[in-house]
Order: sequence, then structure tokens, then C-alpha cells
Amino acid sequence: MTADTDADDVHDDIIYPSTIPFILVHLGCFAAIWTGVTWQALAICVTLYWLRIFAIGAGYHRYFSHRAYTTSRAFQFVLAFLSQTTTQKSVIWWASKHRHHHLHSDTEIDVHSPRHHGFLYSHVGWIFARRHDGPDLAKVTDLTRYPELMWLHKYEQVPAIVLALLCFLIAGWSGLVVGFLWSTVLVYHATFCINSLAHVSGRKRYVTGDDSRNNWLLAVFTMGEGWHNNHHAYQSSVRQGFKWWEIDPTYYLLQALSWTGLVWDLKTPPESVLRNEQRLGAKVINRAAEDLAARFNSERIAAAIAAALHTPELSALQDTLTRARHRTAEMLTILPVPHIPNREELVHEAKAMFARTKSLDEIVDRAYELLIASVGARLMAPIRG
Repeated sequence: MTADTDADDVHDDIIYPSTIPFILVHLGCFAAIWTGVTWQALAICVTLYWLRIFAIGAGYHRYFSHRAYTTSRAFQFVLAFLSQTTTQKSVIWWASKHRHHHLHSDTEIDVHSPRHHGFLYSHVGWIFARRHDGPDLAKVTDLTRYPELMWLHKYEQVPAIVLALLCFLIAGWSGLVVGFLWSTVLVYHATFCINSLAHVSGRKRYVTGDDSRNNWLLAVFTMGEGWHNNHHAYQSSVRQGFKWWEIDPTYYLLQALSWTGLVWDLKTPPESVLRNEQRLGAKVINRAAEDLAARFNSERIAAAIAAALHTPELSALQDTLTRARHRTAEMLTILPVPHIPNREELVHEAKAMFARTKSLDEIVDRAYELLIASVGARLMAPIRG
């Protein structure tokens, strides 16, 4: 199956009827033409935007997905209820999908990777796919043990309906349309930009093995969630703006709540991470190495080697590599084979690709192994065929 066919299957998997409520919420915003836009409704819109952006960051993300701090069972329910007023499904579903994202970030099985599935799908399309319709409960057993959270999961739209009714009671139809619908749509796309734009545009301070980036503009509109590369470097931190100038209002508010005793045990990154001096894990090194090796076209290198050798020399090389079996990479580095990139070339490319890291040599060594192994496999292809 080709890559194009795989991509088509991903997009064909979208449950189109389930997009209807989502589209109607967007279209409902235009009802303001008839309801009018009152100052009271605008005030509700602004208040609900910032309140629910905080709920997304502090609730769905930092608490339910990453357990970056601790709170009481009662306040946990408040966070869950407030988070679900955003109509972004339940905390069970949200945390399940987000934990999957971190396990497989920007790989082919990531739920929302712009690299593999395209920007629009990563921004919003993935939410309506059949494969993502239900949560992976095995990933959120720490949450499913609470009956009240499972109740919210079963009746996930109740909080949003309650909030919509309150907006209507306070400010009439304008309160419902401008106050509730407008703020809901704004929260949608501010949140979705972290899945899409924060993996496309911005700066990378840390090597994380994925495309996560720090984007100051997104940080402004999402109360600190835009420091996405920081977050991927140390996921359990309640603080995502690691530098003093990286504004993170969600963290500041959680700090204030900790003074009242509502939350506690706020986890922050160790000094080694703040100084970018931590050693990377094997999975991150391997992913970074795969990206580095991919910068060198192994098929083109193998073709250049084959073209540079006479037929007897090429046959002898292929025979040697076939007999070497699992030692093909080692043999290619020992034999006088033309056009094989040297380690210094990979180091030069790695320094251009990656942020500063103590694990650069390990990334380069692994990338060199992968590249040489790939070249060897391509050189042996005629014999195997």
C-alpha cells in the first residue's frame, strides 16, 4: 500500500455526520446578525474565553493528562466540569488521546501529526475519525476509578448545555450566541493550534524527537500552552514557560491556587532541564537519529555506489554484504566503498538540525548506523530480488 493510499484511508475514516454539530456551532455564530451584539454578551464572551482556556490548560492538559499537580477530589470534579464546558469531549477521552500523542508524537500513529496527516487533519479532522471516537481506557486507569468522572464521560455534553443555558438566562439570545458560541469557537481553534501550528511554526530549544515548537504568540492566546517544545522536553511540569520572559498565566494562577490550598505538589522541571543539560532517553535519541538519517538519501547513495563500481566489483560487494548478514553496516564502514557519508558530515547536519544537547554524539552514532544499514539493504536488493 502506498503512502498516498494510507493518507486517503486516514481521511476517509472521518465520521462526517459527527461533524454536523461542530459545523452548526460555527454557523450559529452568524446568528449575531439577528440577535445583536450587546456589551453584556461581549463581556461574557471574553470572560468565558479566558476561563475556559485556563480550564483546558490547567484541567484537561496539565492535570488530567499529565498529573502535573495534585488537588482534592471535589476540585478535580470542578476542573472536569469546567473543562467539558468547552465541548471538547470528556476528560477521559481528552487525557487518553493526549497521552497517546506523547507516546507517539509525530510518528505515523500519532493521533494528530501535521508531518504525517497534514495540517487540517491535525488541526481538527482527527477529532471526527472513527478510530479516535472512543478513549483507550487502559491509558487512563487513574481517572476511570472515579465514578463522577465516568458519569461526565457518559454525559459529556451536560456541562456545555448548563453553561449555554446560563448564558441565555443572563443575557438572552445575544448571551447564547455571542457569549457562549463565539467563545466556544475561539477556544476550539486556540486549543487546536497547539496540535497543529505548534508542531509547524516556532523555535525548538530542546531535542524531543518530534516537531514540537515554542510559539510565543500561541502562548499569549492559550495562557502558556504555546511553550510546546518546553512541554515535550519535560511533560510532567506544571510550568511550561521555562524562562522568566516566557509568559505562562496558567502556571501563575495555579501557583496562586496553591497558596489557598486548593492545589498542591506543583511539579517543576529540574535544573538540568532548565539548563538544557539533561541526557536524552533512548526513544528520543532514536527518533532524532531517524530524522537525521532521513536527511541523507540512502537510495541515492546506494545508486551512486553502484554506478561508481564495475560489475565484478559491485557483485563482490553485494556478495560480501549478503554473507555478512547483520554486519552489513560494519562491513560498509570497513570496505573502501565510495560515496559513503562520513561521520563528520552527519555531525555538521545534526548541529544545523537540532538544538544544543549533551546527547548529540549518541544521536549521530545511531543515525550513522541507521543510514549505513539502509544503504547496505538497498545495495543488496538486486541479489535478494
